Amino acid sequence: MNQNSLGGKPTAQPTKTLETFENPNAKRDIHIHMQIPEFTCLCPKTGQPDFATLYLDYIPDKTCVELKSLKLYIWSFRDEGCFHEAVTNSILDDLVKATNPRFMRLTAKFFVRGGIFTNVVAEHTKPGWKPMSKVDLSQFDSEKNYRD
Repeated sequence: MNQNSLGGKPTAQPTKTLETFENPNAKRDIHIHMQIPEFTCLCPKTGQPDFATLYLDYIPDKTCVELKSLKLYIWSFRDEGCFHEAVTNSILDDLVKATNPRFMRLTAKFFVRGGIFTNVVAEHTKPGWKPMSKVDLSQFDSEKNYRD
């Protein structure tokens, strides 16, 4: 195979910069849910890799986080020693600083290490924001795309 068939050298690099874009409908409380299954960092005690799936749920105000920048930001932790609790809160703080959302929750579900699974949940609520009343749509199965 030649170099052209393999593609060039990747140019993307990890970064701590989070980019945003304007919320397309800032008048409405929209719930954005992201699942980030490839988070890695290092155990600060042993240097061994830690793996987690991150779940980001937020209601933006005026701006939303741009996905490519989020991916590169998450990648930036790969070679850093981090306690699970500290890195979850640090990521939430950076996302809140970048987007200033109405509400944001970051759930980090770390894979087993020494027989222990760790889940860390951190939340931010913008002062003065009140969530809209919940509408129960449980009678609709969201997992099916066909009708019985």
